Amino acid sequence: MNLAQFVDFLNGLVWSKALIYLCLLVGLYFSLRMRFFQVRHIKDMVKYLLGGQDSERGVTSFQAFAMAVAGRVGTGNIAGVATAIAMGGPGAVFWMWAIAFLGAGSAYVESVLAQIYKEERDGQYRGGPAYYIEKGLKMKWYAVLFAASTVIACGLLLPGVQAYNIGESINNAFGIKPYITGIVVITLLGLIIFGGVKRIGKAAEVIVPFMAIGYIIVSLIIVIVNINQLPSVLALIFKNAFGLDAAFGGLLGSAISWGVKRGVYSNEAGQGTGPMAAAAAEVSHPAKQGLVQAFSVYVDTLFVCSATAFMILITGKYNVHKPGGGFFVENLPGVQYGPAFTQKAVETLFPSFGAAFVAIALFFFAFTTLMAYYYYSETSLAYLINDEKLRKTLINVLRVVLLASAFYGTIRTASFAWALGDLGVGIMAWLNIIAIIILQKPALATLKDYEEQKAKGLDPVFEPEKWGIEGADIWKDIKKKYVK
Repeated sequence: MNLAQFVDFLNGLVWSKALIYLCLLVGLYFSLRMRFFQVRHIKDMVKYLLGGQDSERGVTSFQAFAMAVAGRVGTGNIAGVATAIAMGGPGAVFWMWAIAFLGAGSAYVESVLAQIYKEERDGQYRGGPAYYIEKGLKMKWYAVLFAASTVIACGLLLPGVQAYNIGESINNAFGIKPYITGIVVITLLGLIIFGGVKRIGKAAEVIVPFMAIGYIIVSLIIVIVNINQLPSVLALIFKNAFGLDAAFGGLLGSAISWGVKRGVYSNEAGQGTGPMAAAAAEVSHPAKQGLVQAFSVYVDTLFVCSATAFMILITGKYNVHKPGGGFFVENLPGVQYGPAFTQKAVETLFPSFGAAFVAIALFFFAFTTLMAYYYYSETSLAYLINDEKLRKTLINVLRVVLLASAFYGTIRTASFAWALGDLGVGIMAWLNIIAIIILQKPALATLKDYEEQKAKGLDPVFEPEKWGIEGADIWKDIKKKYVK
């Protein structure tokens, strides 16, 4: 058994049906417990997204949102959607929507837990699963396991997927060799990540809105031009999602599996990475950032992933593979699933512009995700190492390792890059979802506290002792800023 086969074997264990349905059921459970807050509080989501302030220790709500979206909006939104359609059929898109809507509940819970149990290290707010597992569950070994998994996944396994797709799309569009693209990527990335979390937040704040809005506008133009095809595309998605389309016989399980897998890979709800960005925000109440982070799942999947899906399906520029070999649909003979599907779709309207546009969009999407991966791995490393001098040394080592991983990713094979990325995501998701299920009580209490204070006309301020929450000592200091 070679390395690629071993990684595929591990993926078969990690991404079993148990994890697929666990992601769906946990999202549904939290949505029901919170009375579908993701619909009831959508106005507040937008309000807090645009509000907030930074501090010496934290970033604004929008910067934390931008860092989380930077991590969520990446290769999964272009290449990942294409892969889901190729392997699961058009119905996979519905299951991506489902995991996004339900996953907003998981995203809220993990993000407020990160806010509740955050702490100050190296003059910055730090938080995330490792912190709330240790303080909330009082299981240090579990926290260390998650932090170590994150360092390995985000610092070593996941960067290759983003870098590979940057290299492939740039090569398709401009004929530039992947190794040259790799050098450019790691040079630019190094300039940002060696500047610390503040620089990452400011870079994400500028790049993320620009890249997402531009991409969605182009997709809307393509959909409008082909608007007569939209009803049949929607019908195809829903029929295939529930196995009602005879043309895709036997793909129901694949549609659910690939839709959820690529949905979680893209929006990261429940994976445990978003909470690390959420913890960095300066807010008066954890629920505020929880609502903002839930909205970031919508931005990722309901907006950006949908933009890709509609472009591909409405133009017919896709293939659908049969599980045993061959194709249900082969509209693009010889074309490998990935960025090429999206490039071909855009070229139907912009023949001399499509490949270049998708390559540039993918560059920004994947580049900002690489920034986020670095932040997640740094946050986890900061948790693992208490000695300040050693921590700073190892953070510099981590920066070099991540840059090397990103460069290597531009020149390795697609299947191996995706396999490593899936393995990293799956391990983190298992560890984090189990933790947030056990820790749901303080997370759900934050929403109740927030709604009670809002009903009284107050600007919510969090007091953990009111709800019997231990280990949230930093909030005694934060409260002083908001209660005069």
